[in-house]
Amino acid sequence: MGLRVPVRRGARWRGQGPVLVVVALGGGTGAAARYGASLLWPTASGAFPWTTLLVNAVGCAVIGVFMVVISDVWAAHRLVRPFFGTGVLGGFTTFSTYVVDTRHLIEDGHPAAALGYLALTVCAALAAVWTAAHLTRRVIEWRSR
Repeated sequence: MGLRVPVRRGARWRGQGPVLVVVALGGGTGAAARYGASLLWPTASGAFPWTTLLVNAVGCAVIGVFMVVISDVWAAHRLVRPFFGTGVLGGFTTFSTYVVDTRHLIEDGHPAAALGYLALTVCAALAAVWTAAHLTRRVIEWRSR
């Protein structure tokens, strides 16, 4: 006789099902916003992909603000973080487009630009999330005085 307690599958779905749904809805929303940015500011073939770089940096900055707010300021509903953090911002920021843009730069004969894009995106994303989180904490501290 085993010591495992059987878990009803329905109970597991009811617990994680709403999370899956809000991540999917948020992801679709974020991806649609990213696609909208690419329509507003298209990148010509062989050109530096500034739109994707900007989208990723802005998305990382919003992640920095969001994580501080829901961690330090606001007791959010359990589905807010998966919807907005994982879904919307995960769909808005884009590793796949980043890789495709890099590949296109290489195929179009711009390996130095591709390497610069790889490094600049990582640096911009890290700087954006750190700066936004730091500034958000400072604003919160200032407002609480």
